[in-house]
Amino acid sequence: MMVLTARRLVTELGAWRAGGPAYSALADRVRLLALDGRIPLGTRLPAERELASELGVSRTTVAAAYARLREAGYLRSTRGSGSVVTIPGRHSPVEDIEARTATTLDFSKAALPAAPQVGEASLRAAQALPAYLGGTGYDPLGLPRLRQALAERYTAKGVPTEPENIMVTLGAQHAISLITKTFLSRADTALVEAPSYPHAYDALRLRARKLATVTVDPRRGWDDHGLAQTFREARPALAYVMPDFHNPTGAVMPAPQRQLLMDLARRHDSLVVADETTADLRIDGAAGAPLANYGPALLVGSMGKTVWGGLRIGWIRAERDKIRRLEQSRYAQDLGTPILEQLIALDLLGQYEEILRYRTVQLREGRDHAEELLRSHFPQWDVPHVAGGLCTWVNIGEPVSSQLALAAREGGLPIGAGPRFGLGGAFERFLRFPLSYPAEETSLAVEILAEAWHRVEPLRRVDGDFTPALV
Repeated sequence: MMVLTARRLVTELGAWRAGGPAYSALADRVRLLALDGRIPLGTRLPAERELASELGVSRTTVAAAYARLREAGYLRSTRGSGSVVTIPGRHSPVEDIEARTATTLDFSKAALPAAPQVGEASLRAAQALPAYLGGTGYDPLGLPRLRQALAERYTAKGVPTEPENIMVTLGAQHAISLITKTFLSRADTALVEAPSYPHAYDALRLRARKLATVTVDPRRGWDDHGLAQTFREARPALAYVMPDFHNPTGAVMPAPQRQLLMDLARRHDSLVVADETTADLRIDGAAGAPLANYGPALLVGSMGKTVWGGLRIGWIRAERDKIRRLEQSRYAQDLGTPILEQLIALDLLGQYEEILRYRTVQLREGRDHAEELLRSHFPQWDVPHVAGGLCTWVNIGEPVSSQLALAAREGGLPIGAGPRFGLGGAFERFLRFPLSYPAEETSLAVEILAEAWHRVEPLRRVDGDFTPALV
């Protein structure tokens, strides 16, 4: 059984007091963490006295919060075993996962359905597979033809690339995890954006001693002064950035700032990892030149956002010596990417521009519809206009994002609360809203969100004794 320490739980809770009774706010935040999967089902929570001490509240407050969670079905307490996280009406994590995957209106994911070309490409790949059955099927670098095709795409973007500069991975998350495992030690600091892709945070936290943040704003982008100061003071061994149609803000890093970033990294001997998974998802804007044009950045790409999340194909573009290090590190983790999926990816690369044009139409319709609905239903919210990517980063004006997300979930709409994309409970004034869903689903989502906003009205009128971090 996984045991969550009081210190770790306090870190996950972040700025949990948003007004109202403290025990109620604490219970609501733990419940949201469980529903979001940030506290795995079956995890034992810290003892009441231990958590109270770490939070600086009375034991009575924690006891009341735990009691509220038990009454609602989110905790199961037994003598000698402590309090274990559950979900109402579920008896095992497996059953809960099956129930959650049946959700048809899930805005916690910013993703697209499969491109129309995937089905036929899969059939052609299956017909091509017998030619590869004489080999072992184990190859940590990837099929030579696929690596060649990816190298040609980078060369066309102005980054001369050979197949030896490419490693094919099991998606972008696998690539990020492999990079952190290979190039970070437990004594290192990593630079990350705030907000950012939460699963990248997860991978980096497993390896780095500390994460140092640089703010990204939907309109102003990255903070030059913050970049310089973080490099100077934190001296990060690795910097993870998403410079094109950033998730979740949609920002694009301008060329002078890309040069500044790479100059700072070179000066402080930092390795820059650029996540390009959203770079091809333009709507009416354009991505910048790859960071490798400005210095020796590692580039991470994927078909998960452009083609389909079910096609687990990603890649790393890097200098040859780094690819060799990644190859040696990979053997302890897995022995290569499935051949059939690589053949599907190779086929789809031949139609990639057509797929991207199709995605542009989808996302433009989704963005325009979502922006119009959000501004109409919530005139007090700040809804940025994004030029690409899969989502918009909405400023809801008040620090109740977690409560709003919880109320929306109870109404049938899982959606990403702001703190899910930050560290230490920041971004309670923000909500990530995906642009990738059909118009009728987006309309229904906004209706549910409006009802949820009405339900958190009492919280918005309460002035608590604690002011959360404002970003």
